[in-house]
Amino acid sequence: MVEQRRVVIIGAGVAGLAAAARLGEAGFSVVIWEARDRIGGRVFTHHDSAADSPIELGAEFIHGLAPEIWEPLHEQGAEVVEVEGQSWCVTPQGLARCKFFRRVDKILGKMDDSLPDEPFLSFLNREFPNAEREPQLEEAKRHTLSYVSGFNAADPDLVGVHWLVQGMRAEEKIEGHRAFRSHHGYDDLLNAFRQRIGRCDVKICTNTVVEQIKWRPGQAEIFARNEKGAVVLSAARVLMTLPVAILKASPGELGSVEFIPELPSEKIASFEKIETGKVVRIVLRFRERLWERVSATDDPGKSLADMSFLFSQDETFPTWWTAMPKKLPIITGWAPFGSAERMTGLDVDGVTAEALHALEHSLGIGLEDLKSCLERAYFHDWQADPFARGAYTYGKVGSDGAQKALGAPVANTLFFAGEATDVTANNGTVHGAIASGYRAAREIVYAARR
Repeated sequence: MVEQRRVVIIGAGVAGLAAAARLGEAGFSVVIWEARDRIGGRVFTHHDSAADSPIELGAEFIHGLAPEIWEPLHEQGAEVVEVEGQSWCVTPQGLARCKFFRRVDKILGKMDDSLPDEPFLSFLNREFPNAEREPQLEEAKRHTLSYVSGFNAADPDLVGVHWLVQGMRAEEKIEGHRAFRSHHGYDDLLNAFRQRIGRCDVKICTNTVVEQIKWRPGQAEIFARNEKGAVVLSAARVLMTLPVAILKASPGELGSVEFIPELPSEKIASFEKIETGKVVRIVLRFRERLWERVSATDDPGKSLADMSFLFSQDETFPTWWTAMPKKLPIITGWAPFGSAERMTGLDVDGVTAEALHALEHSLGIGLEDLKSCLERAYFHDWQADPFARGAYTYGKVGSDGAQKALGAPVANTLFFAGEATDVTANNGTVHGAIASGYRAAREIVYAARR
C-alpha cells in the first residue's frame, strides 16, 4: 500500500528544498533524490580560503527585495550588502562612465504586451528602424540588445516581447534594479533551508539519478540509480523540480526521465514554448586589482578603482563585474547567448584564455601582465552539465500561459516546480524558483486533503 503522506521530490535545487521545507512542516514524509553530489542545483557556491570571498559558479546576485529570499536570510541572520560602485563602458573613444541606461529604458518602455506577441529583435527593428543610421540610436539599440541577451541569457530573435514586459513588471514590484550579495554567498540561503528541513521528516539522497517514473492516479513508482545500483521507491505524489531542458531530453540520455505513461500532450507542448538560455561565466582571481591602474580615457585622473560593472561589445565576454563593495582582486566574466555558443566545448584553460584576451582588449592591460598576475580561474560548464543543460529559462514568442501549463499537476500525482514554472513572471530567478516550490507544496497539501 502506498504511503499517502509520502512525497518524493526529484531535484535538490532551491525549488525542491523550498517545497520540502513546507511539506515537512505540514507533516509530510519527504524524500529528495538528487543526481549531483551536492544540493543547490544551479546555485553553486565554491569556497576557497585564498579568495577571502565566496565564488559563485551559478546564481550570484539577490535581485531586489523578494521576500522568498529575504525572509530565510533574515531568519538565518545572514549579513547582506548592496552592490555599489560605478559602471564603465568600452566605447570607440576608450573607457568612460556608462551613459546608456536611460536610452535603453526608453526603448524597453515602448514594448506593449497588449499587442500581438513578437520576437524582441522584430520589435526593435520595427519600432526603431533608424533608416538614417543615426549613431546615438544605433548605439542605444546595440546596448538594448546586449541587455536583453545578457541579463536574460536570451536569443533576441526567440524571446517574446510579452514575456519581457511581464518580467519587467515583476521586477518593478520588488525593486529588481537593486542587487545584493549575502556574506557567504548563496550558501547562506541553502543553510537556511537545511535548518528548516533538519527539523522535519525529510531525507536527502544525493548521487541518485532518476531514470523512469511509472505512474497512475494516486500512485507512482520512481526508478533511479546510485552508487549501489538500481533503487525503487513508491509514493502517492512526486514533485519534479528538474530544469526544463532535462524534461525535454530524449529518454536514455543522462539526466533524462522517462514517464510511463508519457505526460499529457498539453504538458509536453508547454516545453517547446520555454527556452533555456546559454551562459558561460568565469571568475578570475588576481594577486591585485589590476583595473585600479586603468584610467578613464576622457579623464586621466579618474581610475576604475570603484568599478562595479564593465560593459563592452566584445564577442566573447561583453560583461564583467567585480566584488564591490568589497575591494577584492576578483572579477567575473559573463558571456551569454552567442558569446557562450562560441565557447561551447572549451575547457577551463580555453575559457580562461578567451577571458584574458577580452580583458586585455577592454581594459588595455597587457596580456602578459594579466597572465602573470592571475592566481586562479573558477569555471563550471552549465551547457555540458547533464543535470542542467544550460542556464535559466525565458519565454519564447507565444509563451503566454506556458509556465502555468508546465507547472500544472497531473492527476494530483505528478507535480512540477522550478523557475521555469513560476507564474509570477520571475522566471530565471532564485526567488522565482522558491515561489514555485511553495506553490507546488500548497498544491500537494490540498490534494492530500481531498
